[in-house]
Amino acid sequence: MTPTEAARDGVPDGRAGHAPGHPGREEAAVACTGLRYAFGESVAVDGLDLTVRAGEVFGLLGPNGAGKTTAIRCVTTLLPVPKGMARVFGLDVSADRMRVRRLLGYVPQQLSADSGLTGRENVSLFARVFDVPRRERRARVAQALEAVGLTDAADRLAKTYSGGMVRRLELAQALVSAPRLLILDEPTIGLDPIARTVVWEHIMAVRAATGMTVLVTTHYMDEADQYCERVALMHQGGIRALGTPRELTDDLRARRGDDSTPTLEDVFRDVAGSGLDEGGEFSDVRRTRNTASRVG
Repeated sequence: MTPTEAARDGVPDGRAGHAPGHPGREEAAVACTGLRYAFGESVAVDGLDLTVRAGEVFGLLGPNGAGKTTAIRCVTTLLPVPKGMARVFGLDVSADRMRVRRLLGYVPQQLSADSGLTGRENVSLFARVFDVPRRERRARVAQALEAVGLTDAADRLAKTYSGGMVRRLELAQALVSAPRLLILDEPTIGLDPIARTVVWEHIMAVRAATGMTVLVTTHYMDEADQYCERVALMHQGGIRALGTPRELTDDLRARRGDDSTPTLEDVFRDVAGSGLDEGGEFSDVRRTRNTASRVG
């Protein structure tokens, strides 16, 4: 069975009313208005205005320390923000925290799978956490594992999985609740090119079959260019550029005024400047390297 077939047959579709490829037919998946978050005197997100359309694959890019993960944690209700700053499908993340959480699937940078459990047990645990009805859990767990190609390995301990399999397991954990919005924070960090491609194939197959919205952060510009319909480049807590990858590269070429053919990485460097090399703090580096070493 192909990833697309597994996704179509294996993941319940809780997104009635939306047709993939036709964003704007319903409320925006994510809407941030003047979103601000600070850790003490250090401002991580500073007046962020951002709209993610329902059904699209949206990339949030930027150097370490740009505020991407903090913004995502605000949207996922993991960090508290005042009312009116962020909404998910029209629901205020501050006033409607539990209702918002029921719409989300989230794969964080840090590993969320338990190495001492089997793949099936890991996904079953998330089914309980996300309050999947008891009578549906067994089928939904099996469906999520099938959608990411892990049926044959479902009863092996997660510690025996390769890095790419671990990331696919975490994707199954996020999909078991049939989310309308899937949020992925560096989903392919530390993986080799083949494993990265496999993870993305499963993400895109499920998205194509269900019409769910995907919001992803990544430092791999080739991933953003290939898979994201629109991208926003974030720097120093705010959005500095927004558009399709083609629009952003065309804009940079026009500003350069020459015959060069810039890439999305060139746009990234143009927006981030010195932040590309110096962004982030020690804790950012440690967290990223720990995650990469555990999935590699």
